[in-house]
Amino acid sequence: MISVKRKFYLFCMVILGILLSTIAHVLIETWYIALLIGDFGTYGLGFSWESWFIIHHIATVVLLVLGILFGYWLGVRWWQIVYVEKRHWSAGWRMRRMS
Repeated sequence: MISVKRKFYLFCMVILGILLSTIAHVLIETWYIALLIGDFGTYGLGFSWESWFIIHHIATVVLLVLGILFGYWLGVRWWQIVYVEKRHWSAGWRMRRMS
């Protein structure tokens, strides 16, 4: 049985994954659209603007799914580290600082 705390933790990590994928999408798209506007003949790869709109929609869905999967994986991984293994960064940090 998954606790409410774990469900909420995983939900928040999935939201984080979606946000990160959105940021990646914005950065990639802004960079490539600037290239397309600057020299469409070179960077258009033989596609029309209509084809690039279709590529945009496909990339949006792919990045969204990857963001969700990454967020879920990250949530499961960090749940294991923080709540099951009870590893905390502060303990290791204190030990390194004292030596």
